[in-house]
Amino acid sequence: MAEAPRGRRTFGPVVLLGLAASGFAAVAGHRAMLRIPEDHLQAIGASAYAGDEFNRVEFPLAGALALVALACWGVLLVTRGVVRRVVAGLATLAATGMLVVIVLGGFVQHDDAAADLGSRLGLGGATVPIERTGWLWVALVTSVLALAAGAAALRLVGSWPEMGTRYDAPTGGATAAAASETEPEEQSNLDLWRSLDEGTDPTER
Repeated sequence: MAEAPRGRRTFGPVVLLGLAASGFAAVAGHRAMLRIPEDHLQAIGASAYAGDEFNRVEFPLAGALALVALACWGVLLVTRGVVRRVVAGLATLAATGMLVVIVLGGFVQHDDAAADLGSRLGLGGATVPIERTGWLWVALVTSVLALAAGAAALRLVGSWPEMGTRYDAPTGGATAAAASETEPEEQSNLDLWRSLDEGTDPTER
């Protein structure tokens, strides 16, 4: 009996963590992650490129995956059952992709990024020293947090509270049948709209 209350208590913190981490990761994903230090640009006479788009490496794929994760957390709030578990899995996959992109681009392929920046500055593809910006570390930390939130959601989603069926659209049944047997002038506006929503003509009995 204690499992359900404990699961319910985790709903708010985990969802908030997922939303916040994915949101910050989406912002960081569209900022400069790597760049050439300004002192090196001055040394080679290219200080004019200090704040230029040529002196920056972004990871837009990480930002796109963060937006996917953010959307998943929004959908998770209004879904139930198997659909909610699938959405939690998608959020986890998106966070995993974010982390892989950031680690590969910012650490594993660090030298490739340096060579690319060198070619942009007309240095013939020569490798130049580059530094990791604060946005890279923000993206790295938030992607780890988003992944942790997604993994927690997959484990706990079965015990989380769900939106009640009262918020679902009416499916017809006895109410719709009763409304269809009532004269149009005696039906309420809600009955008329429900008939139209179900694809029936409220003026026909």
